[in-house]
Amino acid sequence: MHAYAANVYTSVVEELMKGKQRKFIAVEQEFFRLWWDAVATDRHKQQVHQLLQEGRLEFVIGGQVMHDEAVTLIDDQILQLTEGHGFLYETFGIRPQFSWHVDPFGASATTPTLFALAGFNAHLISRIDYDLKADMQKNKKLQFVWQGSPSLSESQEIFTHVMDQYSYCTPSQIPFSNRSGFYWNGIAVFPDPPKDGVYPNMSLPVTDTNIHLYAQTMVANIKERAAWFRTGDVLWPWGCDKQFFNASVQYSNMDLLLDYINEHSDQFGVTVQYATVGDYFQAVYNRSLAWEIRDSQDFLPYSAEPFQAWTGFYTSRSILKGIARRASSLLFAGESFFTQYVRKHTASSICKCQALKQLQSLRWAVSEVQHHDGITGTESPKVKDMYMDNLMYGMLNVKKLMASIIFDMNNAEKNGEVYSYIYNKDSGKLGTTDVDQYVIVYNPLAWNITTFVMVSISHSSVSVYDELGHSVPAQIQSSAESYFTYDLYILVAISGLSYRKYNIKPSLGKQSAFIGRSVKYKQKDISRACQQSQRLLPVVNNCYQVMFDQDTNLMHSITERETNQTVQLTQEFLEYHVNGDVKKGPISDNYLFAPNASAVPVSKAVGLEVVSGNLVTEIRQYFYSNVTAQEYIYVVYTRMYTVPEGYDGKLLCHRIEQEYSTGPLELNREAILRTSTNLNTRQLLYTDSNGYQIQKRPFKAYVNNTVARNYYPMVQTAYIEDDSARLVLLAERAHGVSSQGNGQVEVMLHRRLWNNLEWDLNYNLTLNDSSVVRPVFWLILGTKSVTSTLYQTSGLALEHRPVVMFGALSGDKPKLTRQLQLNSVHSSPVTVPPNLHLQTLSIPGWKYSSNHTEQIHSVHMGKQQQADADFSRVLLRIRHLYEVGEDPVLSQPVIVNLKSLLKGLGSVMLVEERSLTGTWDVNTLKRWKWKTAQYPSKAYVLPH
Repeated sequence: MHAYAANVYTSVVEELMKGKQRKFIAVEQEFFRLWWDAVATDRHKQQVHQLLQEGRLEFVIGGQVMHDEAVTLIDDQILQLTEGHGFLYETFGIRPQFSWHVDPFGASATTPTLFALAGFNAHLISRIDYDLKADMQKNKKLQFVWQGSPSLSESQEIFTHVMDQYSYCTPSQIPFSNRSGFYWNGIAVFPDPPKDGVYPNMSLPVTDTNIHLYAQTMVANIKERAAWFRTGDVLWPWGCDKQFFNASVQYSNMDLLLDYINEHSDQFGVTVQYATVGDYFQAVYNRSLAWEIRDSQDFLPYSAEPFQAWTGFYTSRSILKGIARRASSLLFAGESFFTQYVRKHTASSICKCQALKQLQSLRWAVSEVQHHDGITGTESPKVKDMYMDNLMYGMLNVKKLMASIIFDMNNAEKNGEVYSYIYNKDSGKLGTTDVDQYVIVYNPLAWNITTFVMVSISHSSVSVYDELGHSVPAQIQSSAESYFTYDLYILVAISGLSYRKYNIKPSLGKQSAFIGRSVKYKQKDISRACQQSQRLLPVVNNCYQVMFDQDTNLMHSITERETNQTVQLTQEFLEYHVNGDVKKGPISDNYLFAPNASAVPVSKAVGLEVVSGNLVTEIRQYFYSNVTAQEYIYVVYTRMYTVPEGYDGKLLCHRIEQEYSTGPLELNREAILRTSTNLNTRQLLYTDSNGYQIQKRPFKAYVNNTVARNYYPMVQTAYIEDDSARLVLLAERAHGVSSQGNGQVEVMLHRRLWNNLEWDLNYNLTLNDSSVVRPVFWLILGTKSVTSTLYQTSGLALEHRPVVMFGALSGDKPKLTRQLQLNSVHSSPVTVPPNLHLQTLSIPGWKYSSNHTEQIHSVHMGKQQQADADFSRVLLRIRHLYEVGEDPVLSQPVIVNLKSLLKGLGSVMLVEERSLTGTWDVNTLKRWKWKTAQYPSKAYVLPH
């Protein structure tokens, strides 16, 4: 910000005012907003308003960041886009209409749909496979109309432009100098600008002696590019990473060059002008050509060169990926919790403006980390720490807010109750005192859920009761993590968007919690296991029977009990060894994955412990490098749940939960868990796109780098199947995933790398990540029809697990008031059918008018600054979870009565249907309709 970004906005705005012909596009709102709030003078602000009105400054995309497309969740993409769009509309009354997604590492098919729903007229991408780009370029197919969603297809299609081989930077080679050309401001210097204004690598200034040479070079490049596109309009991007920080020297040279080419346009055969992305797309649109349609296939993975597969970042910095998702999930819960509180408690003791600030701190942090060098793990450790600090600060704020809402709603002071913040498995445990402990559990999903929450406690004998004093099913067992704590699993059944309160009492005599008893089995040498022997240990619940091989202590098979179908299934940890020396061959780094050879098994011995009780069975497998090793290197905790009579346990029973512990790794190792089955999958893998839709991933053989080029991002879901059965993996953070053999699926869990590539060393991008990672997966096995009804809701149940808060009663223990019992148990639940997901229920606190004319008027009159946040306006997004034709019942359209859905929040006075980010009334949104040339397979028969 200090060394570079602030200087861009200050100097560009000042320079744009000096020449009516000059233009500029700005993308990410985070830097712009920091500049606007802390650096820009009143004069600058007035100039920005004028430049926007004149169309000479154009905001494209307009989100907080240019988000990554491979490892982000659609909810978070929408959040960061909404965050930026809200600011732009509130401040300037403008709504971006074009994208500039030039830098994400591969292009998802979710993005074109997202941008179409946000009201964009055209989409622009750049990084796609080098060999595919060369082919498209040769055949003039870099532009097309993309129907990114198979279900929304043409209703949300968008014209898409792929940048040619020169990508988004000005070509810097010039034949008449060994210095780079066209970059007259040179390279930004960190942290302070040079005092004499002379930056490294400044291009030769344009003079009378070299202007013709500069013009020839530029025109030759323009003509080379023109041959790759169908129209005579050529987009020539001027700039690159960290440019225009000294805009005066840049524009003064550009002016001279553009004027010279236009004065000699007869000679050159080219005219040039400053333009925005909108100007370019308008020119192409005006040509009225018919464009080919692209279906919902994406452009992932991305390879820049034969040995540069950008598939490592799908897993890089797994802890950051996990925290980012946990923060997103907490924000989702906090938003609906706060919205209900504000709507139901008009006279509250909580300051709404302060509460909004608490939520906004987490909105900002979750938005920011979606950057294509954020959640991807492709930043330096210092920047990663900044993301983590901002996420942790925002999470703490929302935890405080939720605790204070509980406090307020329960009149806690009268009851002598003390609430601490939200309980996290890794941030503390319930105390050892003999006071009654309360656990408050909030269900952030708009469905009734039945699940287990686990809290760590320090005594082994307890009973659990609900608000009415009824005993609640629970199980207590010794913790695998610590000798001094116990894991207490509490079975919770909670309506949509509601909370329940549970009382944990130390048992002096009779206790109600079941006890999980541990049996430890002898460590087994798996390298010498006999193939013939079949001593199997069964672990059973109502849905599955899982067999473990007692000769190896490894999983052997899973039987789905309803169909009595058995799938052979084994799991093992392996590591890819990778090279870190550029002199010896291709390297792996934060971005790239370049394995030396096939993955190598890491463990020769496995220890087994089974903790079984009436509700939960936990299988703990410890993986050792050899039989004599004392320290294990990997662990799998597998949990299966038994649901008592009277509870709806369909989702819970069909979930085999696994938690893996991986690391610290040795240097230049990439750790995977490979699951091998006897399913005849023909190496076909399915993975999700951003938690939104499924992509088919057939295994492809390449001349080079086949292993790495068959890795794909898994944001939430991956599965393999044959005609008889499907195995689904659900994740709570992004991973790389691949099928390197028939019936196999492998997930990359962790990476630890060091290399000597100069660029990586300069930016400290060597990923020497010595952490231990603890990702959680849910496995579902069954027929295609059974799993298709389960995986969507289960994926969301994993993403949005209940939020747990706890408190204690101090002093005299008053009886629970009847009112509190009613509040807690009988609060009006918000529920949608199982094929819908309530994706957003929040009070954005927007200050803008939803009437566009009024909003423009108030911006022009300068009234916008004085406006207050609007707490009566609720943002609601509902998403249908199923594709057209995916399921005979669940794919059907659903009608929702908003008045009855939201009756618990009060009366619905007015409903407006808005664009995805809220800035357009859909009735006034008229996107450009691009002409398309239908494929022959979609030919229409014309009557003779």
